[in-house]
Amino acid sequence: MGRTLVLTFIAEDRPGLVGRLSDTVAAQGGNWLESRMAHLAEKFAGIARVEIPDSKAQALRDALLALEKDGFHLTVEEAVGKAPPPGQEFTLDLVGPDHPGILRDISQCLARHGVSVEDLETDIREAPMTADLLFYATARVRAPAGVDADRLRDVLEAMASALTVDVTLAESD
Repeated sequence: MGRTLVLTFIAEDRPGLVGRLSDTVAAQGGNWLESRMAHLAEKFAGIARVEIPDSKAQALRDALLALEKDGFHLTVEEAVGKAPPPGQEFTLDLVGPDHPGILRDISQCLARHGVSVEDLETDIREAPMTADLLFYATARVRAPAGVDADRLRDVLEAMASALTVDVTLAESD
């Protein structure tokens, strides 16, 4: 039986980082399953899920942590396979003038209603017709079973109005 490891990393951005990580996983007999990576503020950061036979898990951990000498800052955690919690999955899209606190306020609103963020991507871009900065967020969220989707939409729209942003909550397929 194999183990699933989740690794997070950050390093000064330079060519070859993904190759160095994937070579290390492959050299130890691991299988790269999924990942998310991005260039952020001159750094390259990511999270990956890999699978490894039980007998090779510690060697992979050691090999990954040895990459710190190459400038990586890593954490390696074992994932315990659990089924996703019951509930309805939604896609949340948000856009509006950038200002501090948007993500904090929206995420706190979601948490108060038992909604979990499963995937989140944010960005700041110039508005198409002006030089104003717009904050964009797209998230996949999971609401508890039996949640009133219309009520959740109403609460988020009220919060969005107070924040002067537009928010859309759509049921996922």
